[in-house]
Amino acid sequence: MKSLLGKNTFITGGGSGIGLACAKSFVIDGANVLIMGRNQEKLDSALNELEELTEDNKVASYQGDVGNEEQIRMAVDTAAINGNLDIAVANAGTGGLGPIMATQSENWEQIMQTNLTGTFYTLKHAGIAMARSGGGAICAVSSIAGVRTHRFMGPYCVSKAGIDMLIRNSADELGIANIRVNSVCPGLVDTELATGLMTTEEVHNDYLNCMPIKRTGEVGDIAGAVRFLCGPDSSWITGVNLSVDGGHHLRRGPNVEPFSRMLFGDDLTEGRF
Repeated sequence: MKSLLGKNTFITGGGSGIGLACAKSFVIDGANVLIMGRNQEKLDSALNELEELTEDNKVASYQGDVGNEEQIRMAVDTAAINGNLDIAVANAGTGGLGPIMATQSENWEQIMQTNLTGTFYTLKHAGIAMARSGGGAICAVSSIAGVRTHRFMGPYCVSKAGIDMLIRNSADELGIANIRVNSVCPGLVDTELATGLMTTEEVHNDYLNCMPIKRTGEVGDIAGAVRFLCGPDSSWITGVNLSVDGGHHLRRGPNVEPFSRMLFGDDLTEGRF
């Protein structure tokens, strides 16, 4: 028996990577899934993959930007078939690298708007839909960068740490409406966003040295955790920020200093202005 049969699910950043892996996990388990993303070509490709996995369940896409509240609201309304939304995954995110003192305001704002504000919009409107239909489960995709400092990745770290507090606070508020709210905090996972980290040997090896289980994560590792936190097996779990990182959170953040030196030079990297 498919435990998510007929459940209506909304996933941001669903066109590739972790978001698409989550979508596949939910579709295989019988859920109806709507994926949202900015790139229509990626969404179309993802839908083709998802349709191969469907039986009687439905899959659809919505092109939009999570940093735009009205677009999130409309996407949630579309995902809520017959007015019901059961599951939402706030996965969409972007990265950034550079010394704090060299970070431009527009870079800071872009990261915050996508990662933190986009998660807030998703949680807000998915929460409204779920409250109206009797409850549900929301899971955000945070990061090891929200758990451990990453030098030269300040805005990204702050956005992810903000997500985790938003999740805990929302779980405290929304439980009364029968809505569970959790997040997963991935370590280094083989995705487009991590390509530079994966292909730079010095940085990649430093990540591995910080992991008790020394391997790079796969998107399926994260999708499995998200599926668990949104499914019936976790019906008494809320307000959790679950690290899925090979144990990386037990040690220290990675050393990405080589990127800073390459992009910004020795003086800025060493705080000389």
